[in-house]
Formats: sequence, structure tokens, C-alpha cells
Amino acid sequence: MAASAGLTVLRPGMLASVQDLGRPGHRQLGICPGGALDTLALTLANRLVGNPDGAAGLELTMGSCEIRFETATRIAIAGDDFGAALDGVALWPCWSVPVAAGQVLKLAGANRSTLKAGLRTWLAVAGGIDVPVILGSRSTDLKAGFGGHQGRALKKGDRLMLGAPLLDAQRLSRRPFGVRGPDASPDGDDRATVLRVMAGPEFEQFTIASREALWRGPWRITPQSNRMGSRLEGFELKTRRAADMLSSGVIPGTIQVPPSGQPIILMGDAQTTGGYPRIGVVIRADLWKLAQAPLNGRLRLQQVESAAALAAWDERQRYLAQVAQGLVSAGWMAPAQNLAEGEHDAD
Repeated sequence: MAASAGLTVLRPGMLASVQDLGRPGHRQLGICPGGALDTLALTLANRLVGNPDGAAGLELTMGSCEIRFETATRIAIAGDDFGAALDGVALWPCWSVPVAAGQVLKLAGANRSTLKAGLRTWLAVAGGIDVPVILGSRSTDLKAGFGGHQGRALKKGDRLMLGAPLLDAQRLSRRPFGVRGPDASPDGDDRATVLRVMAGPEFEQFTIASREALWRGPWRITPQSNRMGSRLEGFELKTRRAADMLSSGVIPGTIQVPPSGQPIILMGDAQTTGGYPRIGVVIRADLWKLAQAPLNGRLRLQQVESAAALAAWDERQRYLAQVAQGLVSAGWMAPAQNLAEGEHDAD
């Protein structure tokens, strides 16, 4: 079954782009893995429309977008709640719904008083977004200008094709259903998002006061944040002595501290090497929380060791396995259909 006319972007919002689970294995070329900043959300949305985990979807930033579907299909959204509605009917996160040709999906803006102030959500469509595969991925590298749809963010009037769905016509039109999504609600009286962090390679080079302040917080996510990194504002972190540092490899989650003393948590589109001291690294299991944390929102960093980081990742994988088991039991997904996230760990 060939690709079909898919959808038209009527309003892209602040930033919308085609993303899949990323482009690993090319760091030696200076190419970042990129991909959806919240792979958990994209994986959930894909499973809810019968796609492999690695199918390309849309990453939508701060809502305020409209999309018209040109063919009958099925969609699911996972991530922040921007009051999505399909022809005026509410569409809840982590729900799978059928769509008729001509229907319009609208997402409200992030500043709606009735919603929590979020940042990003992910849309999956049955069959996936059909754009060229470049270096093993359909993701948009916005910094380098390739991949996705013409290597750029989506604009008003863009038309995207869809791949052939794995679902038959009966399952495509099945009544809506949903699953329990992960809880990204802020914790504590200060409504801060808590991220678990391991000490970085240069942790001991910082002053005692700076090391203590890293965990004490809270930190504010500044509006200068983007897909390359979340810039934080708070206590000025200082090293014990000024010293030049050779550039070293960095990964998403690395917390670098530039001369300003205000840390930056690197995200999916960050550079592959950096010359700032690395005071910590957010554990992989918590990066999805950072992807959804709102601008001007508060963060608290909680120190953990490697055993806790591995246990957190195992817990995340168990959650995805439970979702898959439920979908298999409901006859929605074949037992071996999904492409496990672990197959994208080669980077």
C-alpha cells in the first residue's frame, strides 16, 4: 500500500517539526542524535495508532496550532495537555481516535489559565509521517538544516504525506480508547519538576557551596531555552580555580556550566562535544520531564547514583512493556510489532 495524502498545516504554532526516535551513530561526524525530545511520549502515541515505535510524528511546541487531515486515518497525542480538540470534540492525551478526511485538529496555547503551563506535545498518525530517510532517520535537524520536511520547521500551508498504516480499515475506525500516561506533574509546594542527576566528570572541580547549591535549588528554566539546551537561572556555580579545559564528548542530559555560572542542560539537538565543565548529567529516564517542563518553570535536581539511574530506566521499560501487553491483549498490536527503544541505543 503506497503513501497517501496526509495532512495540511493550517497553523504551526511556535515550533512544529517532523521527529522520530533520532539519528544515533553519527557523533564522529559531529551530527547530533536529535529526534523527539520526549521519546517516551512519541513511543506511546505511535503504539496507540498501530505504528512501530520509531515512526515519524510531529513535535508541537506550546500548542496554538491547527492541522487538517486530508484522508481518513487515526491519531494520538502524548505529552503536555494543550486542550486538543478534533472538530471541537476534546482529545485527551494518550487517547487514540479515528479521524475522517477534512477534520481539523486544534491545540490551544500554553497560556490558557485552565491548563498547566506546558511546553511540548507529540502527535502520531497511523502510518507515520512519510518524509525521506536521511542517515537512518526522518527527524528534522533544525540546526544543520536537513531531514524532516525540507530540513526546517513546519510552516502554514505545508502538506505532509503519510505512510501505509499497519492497521486494517476496521481497526482504523475503531472507537476511541486510551491508556494511562506517565505523570509529569511538578512536585512540592514550589511546583518544581524534579530531575534525578548523577554527578558529572568535573563535579569535584566546583566549590563546596556550588555543589550544595546544585541540589538545593530551585532553578528557573529561562525563555532562552530551546531544542539544543535548557538554560537555567539560579545560584552562580563556580569552580575552585580557573583552568582551561579540553573539549570532551557530551550527550543529552549533560549539565554544562559556562563562565556565567548559570548551568545549561543539553537537549537532543546539542553539539556533540563541549569545552565547559560538566557538573552533572540528568539520567536518561527523566529527560522526558525536562522536554515538557515549561519556560519559567522551576526545577529541582536530586542527586542519585548509577544504581538508581539503572533502576529508573528499568521502571520506564516495564511501563512501556505493560502498555504493549495491554494493546496486544486488546488485539490492537501484534506481539512482535513494536520496535523497542533499546534498538536505538547504538549512539
